[in-house]
Order: sequence, then structure tokens, then C-alpha cells
Amino acid sequence: MMKQGIYKILYNFELAPKVFRMVLEGDTSALLSPGQFVNIKIDGLYLRRPISVCEYDKNTIVLIYKVVGEGTEKMSLMQAGEELDLLVGLGNGFNAEIDCEKPLVIGGGVGIPPLYGLCKELISFGKKPTVILGFNTKEEIFYEEVF
Repeated sequence: MMKQGIYKILYNFELAPKVFRMVLEGDTSALLSPGQFVNIKIDGLYLRRPISVCEYDKNTIVLIYKVVGEGTEKMSLMQAGEELDLLVGLGNGFNAEIDCEKPLVIGGGVGIPPLYGLCKELISFGKKPTVILGFNTKEEIFYEEVF
């Protein structure tokens, strides 16, 4: 179930070189499982930017993205209080109710953020995930402590 809405930026800050964490406030009812993504409309650009959801709750969505082009560069300059037009609840997401007691979760770079939400949900189902994170350089490491 996809929804379009306006979301308010609560935070947007750099975690590692060119890697940012943005927290948005708005309707999260279309997010049904970890691993889904949003499409963000950026003023002045034709195509929306797809960004994986790191985690979400009743009122907020956490996105972690890397600046790789004009769209994400514009996102990195956005401040708390600004608003964004999002399509929310896209993608199938992960099934955390798998028949496995100790799942192995592996990810690298900006592929890591949706795995954080997955691990939280796996733990809520009584699973004990083992996580392997990969990065290009030591300077690019982020979220190591929260996992």
C-alpha cells in the first residue's frame, strides 16, 4: 500500500563523509515491513530519488543516504523544518518471521541501513541475528555501534 504525503525534516546530519542521516515526521502507516523504501521529490529535478528506509515508528522515518549525485547533494543541504514530498511504502520488504533462530545478515555501505530495521524486527521475533558489515574505508564506517 503506497501513500503520498508531505513529511517534515526533523534532523539531517552527516554520519560519515558524504553519508547523511535524515529523520522525517509524517504518516508512516504505509510502511509494513523493514526493507521498504521511499521515493523523494526534489525541487528542480524530474525524477524522484529512491532511498531505503533505515527504521520507522508511528510518526517518523529514518533515512540514511550517500551523496552520489545532484539529488542527494540537494538533500544533504536541507535543514530541519523543511518539507519533502514522499511516496511511502514502496517495495516488498523483508520477512522477519523466517524459520531460523540465528539468521546471518550481511550488508555493505548504504545497503546497510535497511538491515538495521530488519535486525530490530528479527530480535522482536526472538531471533538472534549475526551481522557482518562492510565498508570501502575506515572513514566511511557508520552505525557500527548501533548494530
